[in-house]
Amino acid sequence: MCKWGTTVERALTISARKSHTGKAFTKIIAIDACIAPIVDALNNANIETEESCCGHGLCTGYIALMDGRILAICNSKPEWDQLRDHWLDTH
Repeated sequence: MCKWGTTVERALTISARKSHTGKAFTKIIAIDACIAPIVDALNNANIETEESCCGHGLCTGYIALMDGRILAICNSKPEWDQLRDHWLDTH
């Protein structure tokens, strides 16, 4: 887990088809340092990410993909078990 507010900057390219202007552009974004390697690996594999948060020790982290899926980032097996059990109880 990173210290809260510890981020790294990355260049994010928005394709023309996903841009509100119809033109591709690049912007600099901040990513929580502790999950930046995962975000980088996904993007390098052409799995586009939209947003992410490590959870800052307050909640489960996540990485939202451009296709609508969301990846949970759990720091431990007990955290995953609790998240899974909550999801199963509510669905």
